[in-house]
Amino acid sequence: MSLRQLPSVDVLLGEVPLLIETFGRETVVNMIRTVLDETRQAFSQDQITAVPQPAILLEQVKVRLQERFQPSLRPVINATGVILHTNLGRAPLARSAVDAMMAIAQGYNTLEFDLTSGKRGKRQQHIEDLTAETLGAQAAMVVNNAAAGVLLTLSALAQGREVIISRGQLVEIGGGFRIPDVMAQSGAHLVEVGTTNRTRLADYEHAISEQTALLMRAHASNFKMIGFTEEVNLVELVALAQRHNLKCVDDLGSGALLDTAQFGLAHEPTVQESLAAGVDVVIFSGDKLLGGPQAGVIAGKKDTLEVLKRHPLARAVRVDKLTIAAMVATLDIYRRGQAAAQIPIWRMIAKPLEEIRKVAERWASAVPGVVLEGESTVGGGSLPGETLPTVLFAPQAESAQELQTRLRRHDPPIIARVKDGRLLLDPRTVLEEQTDLITAALKEHGGKA
Repeated sequence: MSLRQLPSVDVLLGEVPLLIETFGRETVVNMIRTVLDETRQAFSQDQITAVPQPAILLEQVKVRLQERFQPSLRPVINATGVILHTNLGRAPLARSAVDAMMAIAQGYNTLEFDLTSGKRGKRQQHIEDLTAETLGAQAAMVVNNAAAGVLLTLSALAQGREVIISRGQLVEIGGGFRIPDVMAQSGAHLVEVGTTNRTRLADYEHAISEQTALLMRAHASNFKMIGFTEEVNLVELVALAQRHNLKCVDDLGSGALLDTAQFGLAHEPTVQESLAAGVDVVIFSGDKLLGGPQAGVIAGKKDTLEVLKRHPLARAVRVDKLTIAAMVATLDIYRRGQAAAQIPIWRMIAKPLEEIRKVAERWASAVPGVVLEGESTVGGGSLPGETLPTVLFAPQAESAQELQTRLRRHDPPIIARVKDGRLLLDPRTVLEEQTDLITAALKEHGGKA
């Protein structure tokens, strides 16, 4: 065999009109040259003993081009049983929210245009009143995430002044995000009170000085303390702030509008409870228990919200048209009282165990494996330590780790977990339209080492 048998670039190029149409002529030419150069090198180093056929070379070109142009941000199937999986994008959106985003994305829109007057409008006008109405707040605004909400609030209300917070609430959540770091960026001076496990109202009161701007509570998010603990009731904290003419801010985090106790979980503090306690500002995420897009919702008293809206930082953390569209659609579901039926995460939380079992058994009828009792978790920094009973499917496999890798490389990728040497698939977090995709993937990859 000789390298003279290697086809030319032009010969190979003439065989791939579809690739040229898809990726562009120059890109395809460069990839063909790369594959040919690598083939020559492999042949000269005796790594291969024969020149590959043109069809094999073209398949290499095709695969390499597809890999190169495959975006890293891709849809996946979440079979982990973690409902708000931060690494997998947290809350999947309701159908109406997706439709709303598509409608706005495909053309021009009234983002900052008033149809009645024909003059420039304000983007927050599309979301402010609906958010306030849904939450039962005097006023509200939406920014690009909850951390931005905290940053804006403290910058506007406490820059150069003191913010008093319990030492036990200075949390770090995923990605190394720390509450004290955000507070420092705002220019506010952090004053820690109490101990890690016990903080009393007197601790806050003794720390108040002429430099104090506000009292703050931060939700524990992804951890909980048990045993010898004590924390101040939010109603008491608000009353203390009012006695000293201070603001009270609640960084609530998860943003639950429904009572989680009705689904067999521990009670997660709700936004409505914070507002009823009289806080000046409550801040929470849009893509956690609210079930919407990534956003930070700020709600509370009208005069305080006006200060935030006028702050220069408000423009830097404002939301885009697609987030507004998705948030409006999501909040409209709550306003209609249909969240448990239409918001995907609440449907997952409320999914009956027998319905989950039927899916697991359907997978078991397709490929060898066992059906097991197990637990799902809420995740996303919400309800730490709380679980929901579920039914898992563990496909037969010589190597659970190898099968996990194969499923992760499948199209679409399927993300599962391995425990005690078994690959576990939890139907609770698999969308209805995805169950057959998992069946097909298991038939293709199941049981292989």
